[in-house]
Amino acid sequence: MSTDQIVAIIMEDKTYNVSKSKLIENSDYFRALFNSGMRESEENRVQLQGLSAHGLEMVLSFINTSQVQVDNDNLEDLIETATFLQVTAIYKLLLSEICQDNCLELYSLADFYGLVDLRTACLTFMACHYHVMLRREEFRCLPAAFGQQVKDLRMKGRATLMAFGDFSGISQDSLLSMLRYEEVAQRWLPFDCNFPSDMVNVRGYGSAVLDNYFFIVGGYRITSQEISAAHCYNACQNEWIQIASLNQKRSNFKLVPANGKLYAVGGQSLNSVECYSPDMDSWNFVAPLPDPLAEFSACECKGMIYVMGGYTSRDRNMRVLCYCPTADSWFSFQACSFHVRKQQMLSVEDTIYLVGGYTHKIEPNKKTRQTEDMLSVQSYNISTQEWLCLKAINSKSGLNLTCTLHNDGIYIMSRDISLPSSFEHIMFLKYNIFCDVWEGICKVPPFGQNMLLCSLYLPNVIEL
Repeated sequence: MSTDQIVAIIMEDKTYNVSKSKLIENSDYFRALFNSGMRESEENRVQLQGLSAHGLEMVLSFINTSQVQVDNDNLEDLIETATFLQVTAIYKLLLSEICQDNCLELYSLADFYGLVDLRTACLTFMACHYHVMLRREEFRCLPAAFGQQVKDLRMKGRATLMAFGDFSGISQDSLLSMLRYEEVAQRWLPFDCNFPSDMVNVRGYGSAVLDNYFFIVGGYRITSQEISAAHCYNACQNEWIQIASLNQKRSNFKLVPANGKLYAVGGQSLNSVECYSPDMDSWNFVAPLPDPLAEFSACECKGMIYVMGGYTSRDRNMRVLCYCPTADSWFSFQACSFHVRKQQMLSVEDTIYLVGGYTHKIEPNKKTRQTEDMLSVQSYNISTQEWLCLKAINSKSGLNLTCTLHNDGIYIMSRDISLPSSFEHIMFLKYNIFCDVWEGICKVPPFGQNMLLCSLYLPNVIEL
């Protein structure tokens, strides 16, 4: 029998003429039928029942042309017919058609029909665009466990230490660069991504990682003009995205992630606080700080935001301030016997770590003594309210530093000034929080300005 024989596919009152060879090539159903040796295999017509006419037309169009116009309103008809006729190539085509408008329906259909690859691809798409998906009501209405599954999928890549800043000689196209640290090879490698042009020459911005997005918010330009612009880097897509701007321009503030949101705390002569909701892509004012603060630091711990150190307009801030997002209120958590400023703050479980900065020991009837600019680590347990002074390094490097939690330690990059020559170089260290041990890392990144460290989960394969 000739392989180019035309077969009439009949359903209800419609007839579709299709090449038999193409039916055999693209459909396991027709291949099995025509090779069965039964009477139907010798006929040039096939009667079908129970399928959608539109779904059948789309599948037969694909068999004829290897193309199909995917209509989001008829996905169920298409997948039901493709599944019945076992045209598996359509599933591969649908992998490239996943978008925000159809990923949820495609996921549901793939789950119902047992299409594992399509189901996984839909989950991956939603994870890669997690914050965008949060803005869709149909996604927010799904069970919380499903949303958590999508969120957790964003963290399935490799935990990678990243450096962001104006690194000398890294990029010819932009002053800004990103580097990634290869821990096994102990080397820094350039990381290609396209920076928004309005991020260049900005200082004093807030930075934070939330849901594996890296946020850069606010700051001031070298002309001293404060800005309200906000951007985030989506590690899963290797792209920068502009998000809603702050309501109030601010610089030298702290950007703190807490309970799935971001909080822009204080700033130059400001006590206002703004909260960013990814599901709305908007900033809203929340309860302000009791007083404007300068040279303070902040972090999240157990769902609350803690602020320590710095100065009010009148005196040193000797209080540990705590913000409760649920109650939208600040309260004084504890008074301190010493004063800290310009420190960095991180938390692990119920312990807050203070890295670097200046410490002033306040003792009654004694002159206040300022410590040397030492690279030290202190800890504060919010459950026991106990302070511990941990390891210190005899190095003039406690102020100009950036640090981040990564795996089992605090990674610190600092500018060290050697006296009396005032020679400046970069130090790259790790403080192991479980062993209370400093580890020097020999390979430092190129010298740069405005440097930041962060830890991101990068997918195993990133299409650049």
